[in-house]
Amino acid sequence: MKRLAAQAQEATDRGAPLEALALWREALDLLPPGTGQHAQVTAKVTALSQQVDALGLAAPLAEAERKRSGMPKVLASMGALGLMLWKFKFVLLLLLGKGKLLLVGLTQASTLFSMLLAVGVYWTVWGWRFALGLVACIYVHEMGHVASLRRFGMQASAPMFIPGLGAFVRLKQSPVDGREDARVGLAGPIWGSAAAVVALIAAVVTGWKGLSAIAHAAAWLNVFNLVPLWQLDGGRGFRALARKQRWLAVAVLGATWFLTGENLFLLVGLAAVYRALATPAPEEGDARTLVEYSLLVAGLGALGWAAKHWTGATGVL
Repeated sequence: MKRLAAQAQEATDRGAPLEALALWREALDLLPPGTGQHAQVTAKVTALSQQVDALGLAAPLAEAERKRSGMPKVLASMGALGLMLWKFKFVLLLLLGKGKLLLVGLTQASTLFSMLLAVGVYWTVWGWRFALGLVACIYVHEMGHVASLRRFGMQASAPMFIPGLGAFVRLKQSPVDGREDARVGLAGPIWGSAAAVVALIAAVVTGWKGLSAIAHAAAWLNVFNLVPLWQLDGGRGFRALARKQRWLAVAVLGATWFLTGENLFLLVGLAAVYRALATPAPEEGDARTLVEYSLLVAGLGALGWAAKHWTGATGVL
């Protein structure tokens, strides 16, 4: 415990909040809940989590810059252009890191085996190309959760697929508050939506409507995950919303249902009404969670509409 606390404090002093956050979480696991020490370390974890959250993408970029030497002289001599190129290097490294994370997940035997099992199940119904595309989109969705968990210093299992039901990531450490839970929960639909957009763009470029069908199905799955109940991603997001914010989310869902005519949004909206009326809500909600949830609803509505009209499919989303 003392060793972890010393390492965490040293990381904080070095200006490495991501490293410090992971170390304090590890220390927190060693303390019994309800004790004074547990409360003190929880406060440290919460403060660092808020700092990392506020930094956003700047946090991993700052970590990358801290671990590398200063700007090369040749770039320094180029003035503003050199500085821009130097900063772009770290943005590129960050993007490559996301790609590396997607590949690392495939090195886990449990993930790869369950993925192949899921592909086999979907293959028998829709063919191998659609099965591969759909499973890939689900995988990206789950790795969004993994990336967010890592960002907040939380340990978790690799994705595990359940053929016919989707996939899940098992948390080994718990979020300290609703804000953190919402970030982790909505990261899956954010990454999953990006995968669906890539599939739709590929459909437009190649002219293969099968890719558009994959984009449509991926959008449907991500909308379903926004249902604000139980352990679904939407349920985690709603945990951070005040009552008024929940009603605003209901309004966005209602507007999206009205504009798209997709009944799935009505289902999600009814669940949101229940959460707004019948369940406890924090006094102060998280504005960013409301923005992310609303943009996901509107964006997935537009994506599903575009994919459906590209394929000519009806009644899927």
